[in-house]
Amino acid sequence: MATAATSSKPRKADRISSSREDQIFDICNYTFLVLLMVVTLYPFLNTAAISLNQANDTIRGGIYFWPRLFTLDNYAYVFKEASVFHATMISVLRSLIGTAVTVFCSAMVAYTITRQDYVLRKFVTLAFILTMYFNGGLIPNFLLIRELGMLGTFSVYIIPGLIGVFNLIIIRSFIDGLPESILESARIDGAGDFTTFIKIVLPLCVPVLATVALFTAVYQWNSWFDVFLYNSSHQKLSTLQYELQKILQNSNASLSARTASDAFANADNEAANSVTPMAVRATMTIVASVPIIIVYPFLQKYFVKGMMVGGVKG
Repeated sequence: MATAATSSKPRKADRISSSREDQIFDICNYTFLVLLMVVTLYPFLNTAAISLNQANDTIRGGIYFWPRLFTLDNYAYVFKEASVFHATMISVLRSLIGTAVTVFCSAMVAYTITRQDYVLRKFVTLAFILTMYFNGGLIPNFLLIRELGMLGTFSVYIIPGLIGVFNLIIIRSFIDGLPESILESARIDGAGDFTTFIKIVLPLCVPVLATVALFTAVYQWNSWFDVFLYNSSHQKLSTLQYELQKILQNSNASLSARTASDAFANADNEAANSVTPMAVRATMTIVASVPIIIVYPFLQKYFVKGMMVGGVKG
């Protein structure tokens, strides 16, 4: 009996072998994750290094993770225009107002088309989905905006994209997964549709609303083409992205006569302190990306669904 009991226990050699296999697996796993992290972060770190490096020195190449000749001249060149700071305020207002209004309106429409007692819900859903496949085109859209009197106004940044069909589908799918008993109990207590939407549905949809808010905020922050189409002649309504585009165009125009060999030959004189389109482009990328990078960690925790815990009491 003792021999049988002893033989049933794992031998020391087996435990050592298992431990070595776990160590090898951990080493391979950590090595892969580190390489994946480097591959993921390298483009951003390389762009940041170029933006902080002397522009003409960047033409030599060899800039990877950190600048070789540190300078803030590239950022000074981008922010030397007073219009950039006003444009930044417009971009912030556009992102905040546009995101809040778009998320709220999309959620309200999504809740409406999930109600079984709404007889037109299938028709409305189909009408929204068709807009994802068919578009009037650039010129009809411009004529529509002009006829609506939104040219040269701040509302052109908000109203045309008030309802995002992709966001609408995401929110509708989430609402469809909510327990019907919660909504029925609200109706039994005398709550109307709007009260149910505000006090019941919206709090339960925080994860999906945060996700949609991030998508919308990124779109609003990075959008510049609508500024070019509708408000290019109104400097007071220009956004940061559009101003950065103009700075890049001016940089390309003013420095197009200079070649890489000229910049290399004059690297020791005053021309070495000038900027290049490559440096301006890298600086613009960092300036446009940093706000989103700062906001993202605060919304990431809402990406995981879990707000339904305790929603239905037994």
